[in-house]
Amino acid sequence: MTTVLSDSTTSELSTTVPTGAVRRVLIANRGEIALRIIRAAHDLGIKAVAVYTRADSDADFVELADDAWLLDGSGAGETYLDIDKILALAKRSGADAIHPGYGYMAENAQFAQAVIDAGLIWVGPPPAAIELLGDKSGARAVAEAVDAPVAPGSDGAVADLAEAAEVAERIGFPVVVKAVHGGGGRGFRACAAAEDLEAAYSAATREAQSAFGRGECLIEKQIVRPRHIETQCLADSHGNVRIVSTRDCTLQRRNQKIVEEAPAPFLSAEQERIVSEASARLLAHVGYVGAATCEFLLGEDGTIIFMEANARIQVEHTVTEEITGVDLVGWQVRIASGETLPDEFPAVRGHSFQFRINAEDPTTFFPATGAVKNYRAPSGPGVRLDSGIGEGSVVGTDFDPMLAKLVVTGATRDEALARARRALSEYRIEGVSTLLPLHRVLVDEPAFATEFKVWTNWLETAFVNPLADPQLGEQMSTATDSFSVVVEVDGRRMTVSVPKDVIADLGHVPSPSVPRRKRGLSSRKGAKIADDSNALNAPMQGTIVSVSVNPGDTVEAGDTLAVIEAMKMEQPLKAGHSGTVSEVLVDAGASVKSGEAIIRFAA
Repeated sequence: MTTVLSDSTTSELSTTVPTGAVRRVLIANRGEIALRIIRAAHDLGIKAVAVYTRADSDADFVELADDAWLLDGSGAGETYLDIDKILALAKRSGADAIHPGYGYMAENAQFAQAVIDAGLIWVGPPPAAIELLGDKSGARAVAEAVDAPVAPGSDGAVADLAEAAEVAERIGFPVVVKAVHGGGGRGFRACAAAEDLEAAYSAATREAQSAFGRGECLIEKQIVRPRHIETQCLADSHGNVRIVSTRDCTLQRRNQKIVEEAPAPFLSAEQERIVSEASARLLAHVGYVGAATCEFLLGEDGTIIFMEANARIQVEHTVTEEITGVDLVGWQVRIASGETLPDEFPAVRGHSFQFRINAEDPTTFFPATGAVKNYRAPSGPGVRLDSGIGEGSVVGTDFDPMLAKLVVTGATRDEALARARRALSEYRIEGVSTLLPLHRVLVDEPAFATEFKVWTNWLETAFVNPLADPQLGEQMSTATDSFSVVVEVDGRRMTVSVPKDVIADLGHVPSPSVPRRKRGLSSRKGAKIADDSNALNAPMQGTIVSVSVNPGDTVEAGDTLAVIEAMKMEQPLKAGHSGTVSEVLVDAGASVKSGEAIIRFAA
């Protein structure tokens, strides 16, 4: 179903955006989305300008752009979040437009206005619409104005923890703390009881401040065990709104999506009508222009709650493109150039999945680093790979851990799943841990693949991850702690993974018969004190956000001892067993390397 609204329903909010044919667009982003925008620009005959940091100097998006300019500095704050630097490079490069991609400043109204004030074309919605929708409290007010269903909660951002507690007590626990300017799961914390609110509120504000430069939060009633449903929307500057498709993004961990699919499966026609019509009314009300996504929660009892609107292109736009044939990124540029949307887009055909290939441990979801080696991309019918990496790419901690997006499409959901199993088995990335092993498990998991009895925190609360088994953990560790040897045994070709520590012990390449030294999960780098360890070590390079213990404190297994921030996400570091703290080696704000001792314990 394509929901259409014309200019007769558009509000009187200003939609003043410079229009004119885009000829040279600067991309204020990096990685796979920068490469995706470059390809869309080239398809339209438009020149693409990349901006990059020194760490990305050899990245594909830098090489494939028509022009590339260095963003001097390190980390997001000194590079992709620096408005003055971006605008200066746009001027030097001769760009007439700026595309922000997603993340960073894509939903920053100040940046959008600065681009427009500089006489450039902003490939995105008007600043006024960003203010209303990019701000979750504003989006909630708009949803109420157009009669979209909303959850009980605060009227806008709360002033402080005291007001957050007051609202939470009024609406009742469980609640969620949501960063007003957050996105991508950052600045979002669920809170089951009053005693957990302070930690949830502090973590959400810190994380949002780090990732988006703003830390305000609102409080809402939590919908228990919901599905995550969303609509992909386009709107032009002539008042037309089109709903291109629905999507389901229920498979998440820590409120960050890892698998998305389109169209949203197992929706009734009435449920699809409700979310589509509410989305169209909401975007028309604010005079929206460009690509947008409206997100809803679908409760077990069928209750639908509007959650937020993303005033930008989404990471998962790919699955909508695959089932409709619509180039959403291309349409962003065409809309910014003043084009009018067609009366209808192609009807949905088939089914598509997107698997986020993040540089993370597939059991703990801790960010991983390293150099990519032995890289092999999947291919074949129905397979699309939007990737920002290749052989030799170095994955650090300065930026988001998403490396690539594997998109698989079939005539039906079952066919798409079958192709996904094949593509995931072909895909190889060594040298850095990724979520590939988890995705291979999920496509065979009945609760997801056939029964579809999942909800937004199902991975954390109900899924039994077989990768956590010590023997499988042993196999997983070969990605970074071994290399492959091809041998022939009685005429049969076999590939054997050989541990580096065995090679070091023997001083030569071992034969396949050499037994491997057993190393359970307790010896791998992670967030917990290993059973035989007297220290808590940093599981990755990052910054210490807080330390919760002092010398002399007694801790129990599972207690949070510290919090580390890496790749714009906070990770709690927990005790793996009971013990007594003998020494705290770092303070809040300290930068640590992977494996560095943070806390020591009495023997």
